[in-house]
Amino acid sequence: MSTPSERDRGTGAGLTTGAVARRLGVAPTTLRSWDRRYGVGPALRTDGRHRRWTPDDLAVLTRMATLTSTGVPPAEAARIARSAPSAPYAPAGVPGPRTAAADRSDADAGPPAGGVRRERRGLAGAALRLDADAVDALLDSVIRTHGLVTAWHEVIAPVLRAVGRKQQSSGERYVEVEHLLSWHISGALRRGCATVAPERPGPPALLACLPGEGHTLPLEALAAALRRRGLPVRMFGAALPVEALDSAVRRTGPAAVVLWAQSRTTADRALARHVAGITWGVRGARGRPLVLTAGPGWSGARVPGTVRPLGLAEAIDVLEPVLAPG
Repeated sequence: MSTPSERDRGTGAGLTTGAVARRLGVAPTTLRSWDRRYGVGPALRTDGRHRRWTPDDLAVLTRMATLTSTGVPPAEAARIARSAPSAPYAPAGVPGPRTAAADRSDADAGPPAGGVRRERRGLAGAALRLDADAVDALLDSVIRTHGLVTAWHEVIAPVLRAVGRKQQSSGERYVEVEHLLSWHISGALRRGCATVAPERPGPPALLACLPGEGHTLPLEALAAALRRRGLPVRMFGAALPVEALDSAVRRTGPAAVVLWAQSRTTADRALARHVAGITWGVRGARGRPLVLTAGPGWSGARVPGTVRPLGLAEAIDVLEPVLAPG
């Protein structure tokens, strides 16, 4: 019988994708997404197909996972992780990662860095002025231009963090700015998925914040992105009580359940294990949901039997094949 270390090594040099995913506590689909989207991929590919990750690859991945878990946008985290001294050198002229537009029907293309900076400054300035019309116009423009996923990762979420830091550094001033910006972002996300194809039939994804958790915007972004793809989703929002969460899972028989926790105080591992163990259907054909523990509150809180996506794009990569098999 092979030892765990031998199984991790697999055949040939380097670690397999499954072994690396277990070490980092992420889904294998997340690693494939990082490779495709951001060029953070393995140095070795046996037979041109099988991935083998070297120690240098693992170091880059570890840095990227750490950065994304603290809220750094994946594209920026990948750039920082690759540019660290121990990261492998990437020669000029080597093709970069595929943009999300190559894989997404809603044109989630990566915008130029300069454009992103201008859009961030414009949105932050409009929010600080409490200019509601300008905030709405800028949000609609960035979603329309770049697609919802890129707009969230590269513009909306960074501006939210910047406003939060300004509030903290100014003695809790600008609370009204954060509230106004959050309310208008919520509206823009709903508008962004208003005109989509009819919802596909089949078991939905159930999205809920854990009891005591009131931060809903990242979950709203996920709901909107799934709806833009015509995927079935049921959004339950903030602080869903335990009994209501249990009832919703049993009543809907979802393909997946996403449990959002912004802080460690609301990341309830026992509840996540309970949801992952819920079954339904007749004996011999019972179903159970795929459970995603999403949000920075789950950092360092691994829950067996669940998947922890690091960011909106990774959550979509995990959910899409589950909600639209084949």
